[in-house]
Parts: sequence; C-alpha cells; structure tokens
Amino acid sequence: MKPSSYQHSAQAAINDPVLQRALANLQHRLGRGAAEGYRRFPEGPDLRLKGHAIRMKAIENLDILLDALAEKIGKNGGHVHFAPDGDTAVKRCIEIARTHRVSLAVKGKSMLTEEIGLNPALEAAGIETVETDLGEYIVQLAGEAPSHIIAPAIHKSREAVGRLFADKLGIPYTDDPPALTLAARQALRKKFLKADMGISGCNLACAETGHITTVSNEGNIRMATTLPRVHVAFMGMERIVADLKDHAILFRLLSMGAAAQEMAGYVSYIGGPAIQGRIDGPEAFHLIIVDNGRSRILADTDFREMLCCIRCGACLNMCPVYGKIGGHAYGSAYSGPVGAVVTPLLTGINQASDLCLGESLCGACMPACPVNINIPRMLLLLRTKLAEGDKPWNVKIKSRAEQAAFTVWSYLIRNRYLYDIFLKGAYIGQHVLPGTHSMISRLPLAGKGWTQGRDLKRLASRSFIQRYSNENGRRKMK
Repeated sequence: MKPSSYQHSAQAAINDPVLQRALANLQHRLGRGAAEGYRRFPEGPDLRLKGHAIRMKAIENLDILLDALAEKIGKNGGHVHFAPDGDTAVKRCIEIARTHRVSLAVKGKSMLTEEIGLNPALEAAGIETVETDLGEYIVQLAGEAPSHIIAPAIHKSREAVGRLFADKLGIPYTDDPPALTLAARQALRKKFLKADMGISGCNLACAETGHITTVSNEGNIRMATTLPRVHVAFMGMERIVADLKDHAILFRLLSMGAAAQEMAGYVSYIGGPAIQGRIDGPEAFHLIIVDNGRSRILADTDFREMLCCIRCGACLNMCPVYGKIGGHAYGSAYSGPVGAVVTPLLTGINQASDLCLGESLCGACMPACPVNINIPRMLLLLRTKLAEGDKPWNVKIKSRAEQAAFTVWSYLIRNRYLYDIFLKGAYIGQHVLPGTHSMISRLPLAGKGWTQGRDLKRLASRSFIQRYSNENGRRKMK
C-alpha cells in the first residue's frame, strides 16, 4: 500500500526542525496558558460545562434562532442569505460583488471561507482578494494554506517571512518582526482604502439582538468591515446563541481557549449597514449563512455535539499529533482533533479516513476544549464506521483484510486450545525474523508499521497461564 498524502505530509513535517520548534513553542505557551486560565475563572472550570450546555441548547433550537436573527438583521437594513452548500454561498458573494461593481475585496480571517474555497473563486471572477490578518496575509503571499486556526503562519520562521516580503513587497530583506509588521501594515493600508468590499467570518451571532460578532487581536477585521462600501459576512449555520447572557459566557471561553486571554483585543458587534447620519460602517451589509453538510451532522445524534465547536483552536494547542505534524498534513481547512472529526463528516468519512485514524485517542483535546466537546468519543465512532461500514453515512469498510483478521483473532482468543497452538506456532516462526535474541527489529507485511520506530519483544517459550499452571501444580505436589 502506498503512503497517503497525509502520511507524506506528516513525515515531512516531522523532519522540519523549524516547524517542530514553532509547534512546541505554541503548545507550551497557549496550551498550558488556557488550562491555567480555565482554573482562574471566578466560576471555576465548571464554566466550560455551562458553555457546553449553552451550545447544545442553541444547536437543538437552530431553526428558531436563525429565523429570529434573520428577521432582526432585516429590520436593521441588512440582508440575510441561506446557502445550502459552499458553491451556492460563493455564487451569492460573487453576485453581490458584481451588483456593487466590486474590483477589490479585503478579508478578515475566516475558516469557513477556506472551507468553501471563496478566495480562488473571487480571483477567477476578476475580483482581487486580499487577506488582512497578518498570518493569513503571509500564507496568501506564499501561496499556501493556513496551518492553524488562529496562527495561520505558525510554520513560517521570521527569516522565511523576511525573504517572502523582500520578494513580494519589494522591501530590503530584514528578519526584524516590528519592521516586517510595519511593511505589512503599509501594504495593507493601501488595500483598505481602495477596497470596495469587506469580507469577514462570524465567531458568534446573537438571535436576541440580531447581530454577529467578530474577534481579533489585530484590528484588521474592524477595518475590513467598516471602510469598504459593502460588507459580506460568512457564518456557519451553527454559530449562534440565544441571548447576550449566553454570548458573554462563550466569548470569555473563546478568548481563553484561543489565546489564553481574558478577552480578545478587538470585539466587534455588527448588525447591519451604517446608521443614517454616521460615517462609520458600510452602505450595504449581507450575511451569508452556510449549511454545507452541517444539517446532516445536526440530524445525527451521535455527532451533533461537534456543532458546539467555536473554532478556537484550543484542541490543536494540546494535541500531541498536531504538535508533531502541524496543520498542512490534514489537507483541509480544519486541522487537529476538530479537523479529524469535522472534515470526515463534511467531505466523506472514507475520503478523510486518515484524519480520524491518525489521532492518538489520548483524550487531551477534551479538557482543553472551552466547551468540553467529547472529541475522543466521536473519533471512536468514526473508526467504528470505517471498520464495520455504515449505510446512512455511505461508509465502506476500509479494509476487508483487517476486518477478517480481527474476526479470526476474536474467535482465537476465546478458544484456549487453539490460542495455545497459535502461540506455539508464533514462537517457532518468530526465529526467522530479524533482530536480537530478545527483540524483533522488523515484522513482515502489514505488521511492519509496528516496528518502523520500535523493536518488538519476542514471545516467551511458555505463556503466563502455562507458567502459572506449572508453578501452581508444583506447590500442590509439595
């Protein structure tokens, strides 16, 4: 079997010393910081459980909350569009852009727009599209995808950014972070002032007040949503809460999970176009609410909990797998434990099987999650579907040979006589395998994966039960 692209990318990441240092630093700072922050909440760590309850209540009442949100935004002069899939959402954005004669769009960071492929579609339609989050701007200039939900350019060293800026922005080479930040600011300022359209995501929406909220630590989203004539926001259909009380709790949890902060630097509440007589804000506001497979997840009670995710990236900051292979190995907009569940559910469980099979099931993601999502439970469910097949999710059994092997093994270990024969045969057969007297260095066929990074201890001549029976028999004879 040839290694998958996931395996190739993961191996390349493991062999990249720059990326390994960056990932270790990220997890040391943010992963540990968030865990400590949860304990510092006045309500204590149990606030996470309350956050989970808030999210589940919203998920179970999505139809009511989304209708209320759309109605209130409409009263405020905004427009709401419901898109059943990514293609429809992209087409609607292009239609809005053409209606308003848009030639340049500036964007705030949005994983949903990465999911639906908005940027290349806008470029193909002749609309220049510029990312304005510093990390997103860097990876856009490099022609790469983001490698972390909140730190898109974590895989880049400052020297690499310096060379990139010298090449793309025409500035003298420097690896000084303040100088590089200033260069990006100067380049982006021109884009902000010329842009006809601003595009953003939506961290959470509030049905009670009819607004969406965006969060950043750079202020770029605020610039992108107020300076251009038109603002188009993209929102996953699940990213909504009932009222401001719930909203406040979740934003505290989001800020702590994402960056170990009490609250992010810039929190913007947006509910429509500029109020008449005010100079700040766009002339037109459009909210595109995207399904793109979320209704299917909502309909499955086993996976519905995944819609509670608020895309903070906290699980990435604790996951030992992500901490070694980074985000690009996942091959999708979402990486880490959240990507290992969400991507298979959105794109196909068989197609993205490497993601859920590649996780370690250590469980570190669950206590890291600010809303306490049981990701390990859903990873196991996905693995079960791959092992047994599943008609509702159109999952084919991943390996008939593996299924047959485990069926035989299950029968074998329930039959003492056959099991003893098997052990005797394995003991004799192992002597032809390479290694030392006590260790096997390489297993054949499908077993070779076990010995790629470790040796395997050879089987003893007698099993524990045989030894115990012999010793117990000797004692009785005495």
